[in-house]
Amino acid sequence: MDFFSSQTESLSALFAPRSIAVVGASSNPQKIGGIPVDYQRRFGFDGALYPVNPNAERIQDLRAWPSLRAIGQPVDLAILSVPAALVDAALDDAIEAKVKGVVLFSSGFAEIGAEGTAAQARLGAKARAAGLRLIGPNCLGFMNIAHKVYATFSPAPGVGRVAPGRIGLVSQSGAFGAYAYAMARERGVGLSLWATTGNEADLQFADCLAWLAQDPATDVIMGYMEGCRDGPRLRAALALAQAAGKPVVMVKVGRTALGAQAAASHTAALAGDDAVYDAVFRRYGVLRARSLGEFFDLAHSAAVAGRPRDRSIGLFTLSGGVGALMADDASAQGLDVQPLGEAAQATLREWVPFAAPRNPVDITGQVTNDMSLLERSARLMLDDRGFASWMGFLAAAGASDAFWPTLRALVASLRAAYPDTLLAISTLLSPERRAELEGLRCLVFADPSDGIRTIAALAGLKTGALPGSDARPVGDPIVLVPGAMAEPAALALLAAAGVPVVAHRVAHSADEAATAAEAFGGAVALKIVSADIPHKSDVGGVALDLRGAAQARAAFERTRDHALSARPEARLEGALVARMASGGVECIAGVHRDPVFGPVLMFGLGGIHVETLRDVALRVLPVTRKDTLAMVRELRAFAILDGARGKAPVDLASIADALCALADFALRAGDSLASAEINPLIARPNTEGGCVAVDALIVGRDPSPSEGAIA
Repeated sequence: MDFFSSQTESLSALFAPRSIAVVGASSNPQKIGGIPVDYQRRFGFDGALYPVNPNAERIQDLRAWPSLRAIGQPVDLAILSVPAALVDAALDDAIEAKVKGVVLFSSGFAEIGAEGTAAQARLGAKARAAGLRLIGPNCLGFMNIAHKVYATFSPAPGVGRVAPGRIGLVSQSGAFGAYAYAMARERGVGLSLWATTGNEADLQFADCLAWLAQDPATDVIMGYMEGCRDGPRLRAALALAQAAGKPVVMVKVGRTALGAQAAASHTAALAGDDAVYDAVFRRYGVLRARSLGEFFDLAHSAAVAGRPRDRSIGLFTLSGGVGALMADDASAQGLDVQPLGEAAQATLREWVPFAAPRNPVDITGQVTNDMSLLERSARLMLDDRGFASWMGFLAAAGASDAFWPTLRALVASLRAAYPDTLLAISTLLSPERRAELEGLRCLVFADPSDGIRTIAALAGLKTGALPGSDARPVGDPIVLVPGAMAEPAALALLAAAGVPVVAHRVAHSADEAATAAEAFGGAVALKIVSADIPHKSDVGGVALDLRGAAQARAAFERTRDHALSARPEARLEGALVARMASGGVECIAGVHRDPVFGPVLMFGLGGIHVETLRDVALRVLPVTRKDTLAMVRELRAFAILDGARGKAPVDLASIADALCALADFALRAGDSLASAEINPLIARPNTEGGCVAVDALIVGRDPSPSEGAIA
């Protein structure tokens, strides 16, 4: 947060400059070096504009300068449109001239290989050392629409400009950014800032997002991401937007899995790239769009209506069939469609005896005889339950010129009476009439299902505390050695952290295994102990439901022989004998270190089919107990834990506590932890002792200075 606070002024000079120089300026307004000069002049930039070209006296009717230093006046922004071979000298010139910000169009850097990557790194380091902010290289630049700054060579604004608005758009891809600009123009979506970040030698996607989060001219942020090299930076930027109450709508591409490279851990396989990004977005209330249409629909709706205060919704309809459709959609999206109170229902029946008065409220076509029923019914619903959102389906009535004054008056009256309620209408309207209702902060949808989905998405946005501010303090640091550790050591570490673990002993001989089995009494499990064999059942190294000394003794010999046959090079350290955990539901809990975002907590149904079922919940650390309880409840198979088919529900509190303890252990281990996994974690009812860890695998790592590449 402190970093972003300190850079606000420097980025404001970059994004809202009062003076602009174009280095490599051209007299031809169709060339890359001529387009930004043409745009500033044509579109009304009212600051100082300095074309820089040592081979010309005038550029597009403006005096040309041989260098930035020769200008002799303050330059907030320099646009560098020169070949890669001349970039170093141009940047030196900008530094000498005390330019505050640079847009670097030039390509030929990290996108061409190792040599270009090294050159790009030198540019970024040079800019940062001089206190100069640089966006690019290999980028399309940016546009500050309100300030009439067009620091880009994209042809999109030349075809037609986007209107000023309160939505900021940041894209790592220039091509996507240009297309999105055109879509915004065609859809009538106004923008505050449009920026593309290119190779990100200095300024990253997260920096632009953080600036928009603090920009008073921006209410909603749209983002297109291909990857992230600095997870904490992105999380801090998202937290700023969340704390400011600014919805973020994101398109994130690149849905690949990390897990194939991490054979030692189910957690790594399940917590792939895309799943971790989803977990990060969920934490900060980011709306993830899966298509370009959804990208703009969500952003526009958020800008028009903001966010409802909760998930409650009142549904009003003139058609019973559509009312049922809306109710089904609302239920599927997790909205709260609570019925009206008995008194309100009775009143509706007095007005229209054949009305359906619960919620959805259907007053049928009777409205044709009494238009006042529209407003009276809506007010009755909102007064009775105080719904956070209200949506009315009015069929094709909106297309009627005779009905339009009634509809406009209805929305204006409801907006005045219920200023904090999200209002939405589903009907057919002309673009002009739709815009008029949107001016009253009322959403308009031709398809009621689209409206329900959009409201549900907006209701999922939360303004929250900054990351970690509500998390518990953790204990002293733990430093793990690289590589997998033997299971007894892993269980001991987790037990010390507060995770309940199964009662066990380590046997170094068949006789010790027999003695341990007798001491426990009842059924026991026996597993080989070897740091070289993380998945013991794969090599026949596990024996279950053993009873008595003789069975334990024989199992010790048998599992050892199987393991040595399958893995003759493995180091065996005896066997772990543990009391069998009877009953319960097999779950899996783990922490995997994501190379971008750090430790990620995972919980799901466990056992041998965990990677097939893939029913897991993820959270980036740190977490709260509320987070861990939510993880358990969001599983698709939660009903199994909650007592399906007459079985007693498991102790959810003990699972949440175990997940918190595992998360705290991961934070204490810090960069020395690659992964920690409990599979299975047996979830049992409270009367049976709650959950217990039966099998544990912890893998340490040597922290790598190379982490942080785009992922």
